[in-house]
This record gives sequence, structure tokens and C-alpha cells, in this order.
Amino acid sequence: MSRDDSAVSGVRATVLAPLVPRLQVESLFMTFGNNRVLRDVSIEVRPGEIHGLVGQNGSGKSTLAKVLTGLNNPDPGTRVSVDGVDLRLPVRPDEARERGVAVVHQSLGLVDSQSVLENMRVGRLKGSRFIRRIDWNREREAAVEVFRRLGRSVPLDAPVGSLREEERATVAIARALQDAQAGSGLIIFDESTRALGRRSLEHFFQILDEIVSSGTAVLLITHRLEEVIDAADRVTVLRDGRVVEAGREVAGMNERDLTAMMLGRNLIDLEKRQPDGIRPDLPPVRVEGLTGSGVAGVSFDVAPGEVLGLTGLAGSGYDDVPYLLTGATAAAAGTLTLDGRAIAVRGLTPAVAISAGISLVPEGREHTGLAMNMTAAENATFPQTCRSDRALLPIGRAKERQQVAGWMDRLDVRPRQPGAVVKTFSGGNQQKVLLAKWLATAPTLFILHEPTQAVDVGARHTLVAAIRTAASDGCAVLVAGSDENELALLCDRILVFDEGTVRQELTGELTPDGIVEAIYSNGSRSRLRRQNTETE
Repeated sequence: MSRDDSAVSGVRATVLAPLVPRLQVESLFMTFGNNRVLRDVSIEVRPGEIHGLVGQNGSGKSTLAKVLTGLNNPDPGTRVSVDGVDLRLPVRPDEARERGVAVVHQSLGLVDSQSVLENMRVGRLKGSRFIRRIDWNREREAAVEVFRRLGRSVPLDAPVGSLREEERATVAIARALQDAQAGSGLIIFDESTRALGRRSLEHFFQILDEIVSSGTAVLLITHRLEEVIDAADRVTVLRDGRVVEAGREVAGMNERDLTAMMLGRNLIDLEKRQPDGIRPDLPPVRVEGLTGSGVAGVSFDVAPGEVLGLTGLAGSGYDDVPYLLTGATAAAAGTLTLDGRAIAVRGLTPAVAISAGISLVPEGREHTGLAMNMTAAENATFPQTCRSDRALLPIGRAKERQQVAGWMDRLDVRPRQPGAVVKTFSGGNQQKVLLAKWLATAPTLFILHEPTQAVDVGARHTLVAAIRTAASDGCAVLVAGSDENELALLCDRILVFDEGTVRQELTGELTPDGIVEAIYSNGSRSRLRRQNTETE
């Protein structure tokens, strides 16, 4: 062989040499007591890729994420390495950070009492050389630069606890992105994009594309299958604590394929809801002149048995309506007529709203929907004594157990343990408990904001069916959401908001494409990651 041939062979060998995985997990077992929740799990994330991790609730995704972030200590024999270097187990956050690992937790990991700036720069603050004084102007400039990259503006001095869910998610994501170094590192997103509006989500994935193109890797743990199909390069699927698909190429895959992998079967789609349960003979719930927050003079009716959807772009005002109508956000004006009784929305409090038969399932169950340190039974029965038309005596333990067991059966809550603390449940089962909590009050007006956000496809069908049943039983239902598939599945009519007012009403046959067209009439909706369109 000549020198030239040898050189060519050397080059060819260099090109074909496998890259060291940015993250490698091998032989991961995780046991709680007598319950083994992860069995021989392995996953490999390569430099420069977005790697999706999916599975239905209870599949082990959250447990795996907690192992990678040091919250869970796996069984002996587990190996976790970054760039070929083994990490000590349980994972030490400081050691992982030194290896370039950043994490955005499902709970976001923010301190509500601290400002946006303090949350952004925690662990990164640097004092001057001699007197150790923090240069807050420099820290502020660093934070502003990260938000600029995200295309968002969040008030740096505001307490994080005062922010809306999308703003909170933006702060947590920005905190992780500020540490990304070109060509190195790994960012783990654990259900952290769930509260982002569509425009924010599109911009977020544009930034991720720039980051991974430099060699940084991303592990994307999500329930949004669109994120995997549009943005991921490969995907690993968990089912019942085991890997059933490892590093599968996403190109050419659709959401139905991914659903079948997650469930081990094809999921029969719910048929479009038929509006035969609407009761036009009964007086509707009427909203007139609703004004406050991002809403100006909005009026509409919802008939008993009807599901009315509210949607629009982020900032259009549709997502303010649930909180104005329940007293969670102060309204400037408006009247709500319910069962023939007119209620002034201005000055309305949540307690008065509950007593009047209005129930709200809010976005962000961890912060505003559930008492996470209380049991499922305590959460599910808590609001029932707030209504003035019910006896204000405490619910007996036997009756409480009977009621909660009934709702757990109807909504397929797992585990069926009313005495279990709700924070130990998976996200989808927490959402079922939240739905049961307010359905148990038999509301006249049932209001929901993003009711299937961050739940798997199986739990989504259970929740949709329960909401439909509530409408069929004569409840007037109001659903504010941004998921066109959810809205098409649930709603009889949809109001599209723009700049605080209703711009369009959608009736008749509602389709996801028609809803998207109405929402984005002033501009098209982009694919989350343009790079993947080349493979189609």
C-alpha cells in the first residue's frame, strides 16, 4: 500500500470512527421498596442532536429524569456517563454542571419569592475581586441578553411567583440556555415547554436548532408528540419501565406511529363530539361586557350541554377569560348571568364563584390547581363544602373514601390509593385528580384552561371523555386552549380572540386545520424545526 493510500485509509478511519456519546445511560434499574419502576434502561444521546424521550404516564420518564438530575439514586450496576466520563451515583448536580449538563425541570425549579434576575443568576453570581460585591448591572445585562435570544421580555425585578405560567417557563428555559457553550454540553428539558405559547415555542426550537448545530446535545422529555415529530432527530420510547424503542430515527414517522410505540397498540381516535346534548330550551350562561387584564368588552353565551372553546395567539386575551370569570383575576367590568341570576364580575371572588356553581380547572396544576403535599382524597373533596347550597359539615371519612374511589374508577386514576400524597402521582394522574376535584362539585359552569396540557395520549382521551360527559349531563363548559386537536375534539363552537376581543366565531364542522387557519390568519404557523423538513 502506498503512502497516499495509507493516508486516505487513515482519513477514512477517522471519519468513520464513532463519536463518544454526549450522554450514555446503561443498565439502569430503579427500585422503590418492592416496586421496580425501571428495568435495564439504556439511552444514548449523541453530540449535536435533539433526542426525544416519550412514554405514557407511569412509563418511567420522570423517574429517569430524576436519576439524571440526582433526585433518585439508582440500583447498583447502573452507569451514567457524559462525554465518556462516568458520573458518581447518585448524580451530584455540581459535578454534572461541571461536565456541561443543564436541566430545566418539570416543576421549573424556581423560587417564587425571589426576582426573575435572582432566579436567572443563582449559582452564577460573581463578586468583585477584593470586596466581593456583586455587580448587579453586569448580572442584569447577562440576563437581558439571554431573554433577547429567546425573543422575550420578562420584568427582571418581578417576583417569579407573580408571573404567568408561560413567563415562568421562559425564565427556567433562559436560565439553562445561558450556560450553553458551543460544541459541548447537554441540556435536559423535562416537560418544560408545556406552558409556552405557539410563537414562543417556534422561537424556542429555532434557538435549539442553533445550539445543537454547534455540537451541544439536547434530551427532550415531552408529552407533545408534535415536538418529537417536528424537532427531534431520534427518539427513545419507554413503556412500563422498559425501553421498547431505542434511538429510533424520527424521519418519516408520524404521531400515530409514535402513539402505537408508546401504547403497544393503535389508539382508536375519539369521534368528533356531536352537539346533540345542547339544551337550547334552557337559559344559557351569559357573559356581557367582560373587561379586565387583556380583555375588552367581550360578550358571549354558553348553553347547558354545550362546549364553547376560546383560543387565539398568545397575548390575544382568550386565556385571561377563565380567571376573570372566576375571580382569580380582578375584572374591571362585566356581568355573568347564571341560572337566571346576574352576578357582577367586578369584585367577584373565587369563593363567591364556587358558591354560584362556577368551577375552574386552571393551567399549572402544581402551583394553582392542587395542594401537592395533600392526599388525592383531600384534594378531591376540598372544595365541596365551599358552596352555600350544601351542608357545611365536614365530609365523613367513609363518604370521602366512597366518593374518591368512585372518581378514581371513572377517571382511571393510578394508583387507586386515595390516601397517597398527590405529588407522588404522575402528571397525567395529577390532572385527573384535579378534574375530579371540580367535577365533584357538579358545577353549572365548568371552565378549563389547557385541560390536557402535559399529559400522555391515553390520559388525554380519558380527560376528554370526562369533559364530554359533564356537558352531556347538562353542564355549560368553557375551554380555553391553544391545542387545535383538543379544541376540534371537544368543542361545539370556538371563539377566536385578537387584541382582547372576539375576532371570529367558528361553527359547524370544526377541524384542526380550520382552527389553525383562523388563529394564524395574520401569518402562517411554522414547523417547529425547519431542519427536519428536508427529510420529508
